[in-house]
This record gives sequence, C-alpha cells and structure tokens, in this order.
Amino acid sequence: MTHVGHSRAEAAATGGDEPVAGSRAGVRDVIAAYVGLTKPRVIELLLLTTVPVMFFAAEGIPRLGLVIATVVGGTLSAGSANALNCVYDRDIDEQMRRTRRRALPRHIVSPGAAMAFGVALGVLATAILAIWVNWLSAGLALLAEAFYLFVYTMLLKRRTTQNIVWGGLAGCFPALIGWTAVTGELAWPPVVLFLVVFLWTPPHTWALALRYREDYAGVDVPMLPAVAPAREVGRQVVLYTWATVVMSLLLWPVGGTGWLYPVVAVVLGAVMLVEAHGLWRRARGSDELSVIQPMRLFHVSNLYLALLFVGVAVDPLLR
Repeated sequence: MTHVGHSRAEAAATGGDEPVAGSRAGVRDVIAAYVGLTKPRVIELLLLTTVPVMFFAAEGIPRLGLVIATVVGGTLSAGSANALNCVYDRDIDEQMRRTRRRALPRHIVSPGAAMAFGVALGVLATAILAIWVNWLSAGLALLAEAFYLFVYTMLLKRRTTQNIVWGGLAGCFPALIGWTAVTGELAWPPVVLFLVVFLWTPPHTWALALRYREDYAGVDVPMLPAVAPAREVGRQVVLYTWATVVMSLLLWPVGGTGWLYPVVAVVLGAVMLVEAHGLWRRARGSDELSVIQPMRLFHVSNLYLALLFVGVAVDPLLR
C-alpha cells in the first residue's frame, strides 16, 4: 500500500527547526528520523481506507489476526514506498519549505541507509502479507509500491501536470487489498471504492498544492496549481469532486449496502461539494491565497474520506 494522502504528510514537519548533522544526532533523533521517512500521517489515512473495506467484505467483523497482519503488512509496505520516495526526492526536498526538515535534507540519515531501510521494509511487508494474509494481497501491495516509486515519483511527478491524477492510482490500492485480504479475490465493490479514492485524490492534493504553489514552482515540479491560474485549479477541483461524490453513491447498488452508507455518502458529498464550489468561487475573484483559503478544502477532504470509509465499515454491522 502506498500513499492516498501523500500530500497530507508533505504538509507536516518531520523534524526540528534547525538542521542536525548526522554526527551530532542522538539516538532519539535518529529513530524519529527513520520513522519520519515512512510518513506516518500518510499511513494513517491508508489504513483508514483498508480496514473498513475488510469489515464490508466480511459483512461484519473480520478475524482479528487477519486485520493485524493486513495492517502491519500494509503499514510496512506504505512506509517502504514513502522512504524510497524520500531518497529519490531529496534534492527538491532540500529546497521546499515544508519538506526541508525531513531526515535526508537535515542529514540525520544518509541516502544509502534510507534506501536500505526502504527496501528492507518492502521485503518484510511482502513476506508478512504473503504468509499471513494471501499472495494476491501481497502482490497488490507490491504493485502499489512499485507504481508509486517508478511511475509517480520517477516518471510523472516532475514531468506533467497530470502527475497526481495518474500517480494517485497508487494510493487507491488499499481498498483492493482490504477486500482481497478477506475474500481472496477481486470484485466490483472494492473497484468502486478504488475509483472513489482515485477521483478524490486530485482535489485533495491540489488544495494543498495551492497553498504551496511557490514551492513547486521553485523546484520545477509542474503540479497544476504551480502552472495554472487559481480559477482553473478551482474548476478542476469542482469537476473531480462531483465525480467523486457520484462514484461514492455507486457503492449502494453495486455493493448492496444498507441504509446507512448512502445517507452518509449524500451528507458528506454535499459538504464536500459546497466547499469545492466555495473554493472555485473565491479563486475566480482573486489569486491571493488569503482569499482562496485552499486549506479549508484540504481539511474537509480529509474528513470526507475518513468518515465515508467509517460508513463503509459500520454499514454491514447494522444489517
């Protein structure tokens, strides 16, 4: 599993205010640095799109041992992908305000050590998922990790404004992994949820990228808000948000949910649409961040996805 919300961790500091040379870093600094390489706040959201799908697939409460194995394996897999991403992006991380305090720019961890750490996490994750879950889930996690690293990080991120649109596919795999962990096979309900996360990722990420558009422009990463007017970003945000809400409602007929899920999807979708249209309206009138307030949508989008998947988990418990 790799990141849905990679942008969420990019908004958070992962170290102290001042660079700390590796020779002066204490044990606590080093441990914190390695943990920071995995981008824990990204993993939180990934797990929130994995475990609820396991409840949905089990039509109740899945086996505790299976949940633990899937969570541990998924956490290590996502941590591996994020650590390797940090290694590859260390040159631009040193220049961007929100990432310059990560472990590699601060020289607490060397690139070689970070790479070894990331590879080790990936091998361990694959072994855990293969042995205690199943090979299909292990393969999907490995595919997501490879896609995030090779397709998004190395190929798309620095070359196209569509970077997060297609690169975001990597963060959709937890829905498939949660389902296959329980059933051992793929089906249409997790594909619908996969597409919900796929459509949700661009507006979520672009809202954050609006806030840090100068950072992206400064390192020549063509994230849409760095190369397009705010009003165009707002328009794209609205289009993707509508697509996200419509796709979320498809789970009702496709997955045969009870009454709770569609109610949750409609209410949350309405809130998300109001905020997306609000951002577009503000962006049409001004290009100033203080007026656009993109972080409002960013935080609402986090809440939207979290509560939507809580609805996915709780719905079968009420049937």
